[in-house]
Amino acid sequence: MPHLALYTFGVLKSPLADPAPLTREFHDSSEAVYRKIGQHPGYLARAVPAEGGRGTHFDLDWGAWGEFAVPTWYGKGRTAETIALAATLSLWTDLRPAFDAIYTGLHREALNRRYDWFERTAHPGHVFWWVSDGVTPTWQDGVSRLEHLHDHGSTPHAFTFHHSFAPDGTPTRLKGIGPKSDQVR
Repeated sequence: MPHLALYTFGVLKSPLADPAPLTREFHDSSEAVYRKIGQHPGYLARAVPAEGGRGTHFDLDWGAWGEFAVPTWYGKGRTAETIALAATLSLWTDLRPAFDAIYTGLHREALNRRYDWFERTAHPGHVFWWVSDGVTPTWQDGVSRLEHLHDHGSTPHAFTFHHSFAPDGTPTRLKGIGPKSDQVR
């Protein structure tokens, strides 16, 4: 049975190393959000660095998730002092559990604050695609799918909650989600 891969990417207003209150607030809330999402029914796994993850996203060992990658339009830093991004890569059983986890609880509260922490861009902030059972998506897969979504809109290759597809490529719709734009406003 296929699984649903989700890649999220956002450009922070300031580097993660910035001691400003809003940056610290984002950083400090992230672990609680990840912990809660990880307990949600339908969640399978997410990319985490091996051996404690000391370093920047770019020089960590991500194991089967592959080498860390970012979209071509990310133009901020890549060092511990300058990196200004938040990215996730995860696997889910289906769209409904992912939607429920993302749009409820602590993650919903974080989404309500996203414009405090993230720059507004003309690029989508998330992308879904189906992978075969036993396949671990890579960071590069996520970047490629996000860029494809930006360039071509939702297709069976790369899609959003609002314009989603079943594993066989047919359009599907989750109850309670209408055809809205997934672009950041």
